[in-house]
Amino acid sequence: MNPDAEQLHASAVAIGGRGILLLGPSGAGKSDLALRLIDDGAVLVADDRVDIAVSEADVFLSPPNVLAGLLEVRGVGIVRRDHEAKVSLSLVVDLVKPDQVPRLPESLVGDFMGAAVRRIALDPFEASALAKIRLALTVKDEDMLET
Repeated sequence: MNPDAEQLHASAVAIGGRGILLLGPSGAGKSDLALRLIDDGAVLVADDRVDIAVSEADVFLSPPNVLAGLLEVRGVGIVRRDHEAKVSLSLVVDLVKPDQVPRLPESLVGDFMGAAVRRIALDPFEASALAKIRLALTVKDEDMLET
């Protein structure tokens, strides 16, 4: 682990080189959602644990060396996948139960380790979870209506 990095229990993928951090308690569906995103074209960054390095200008995600390229697929096993060694964080996804997803969040920007980043809460098992992640990653601020 990078001595300047902090390690979180999380999973991370990249879409178009943009890092997506999946946060939630054990069993919340982080690896399952990462697998579905990878199946839909994302690239694995890290599963189970993610190294987070904060610089003055950015937050970076990378896999711990011992877990690089490994993805736990419940019911199948631990599999090797192509992976990104380091990506810039673009979106934080908090995995929550369906009744905890805000219907109209006040903002898509939240704090993560002192940095302002896009941040959403969603039910990882909802059929539209992948589409919501892609939308949150790509929607322009000017296309968002204030609630």
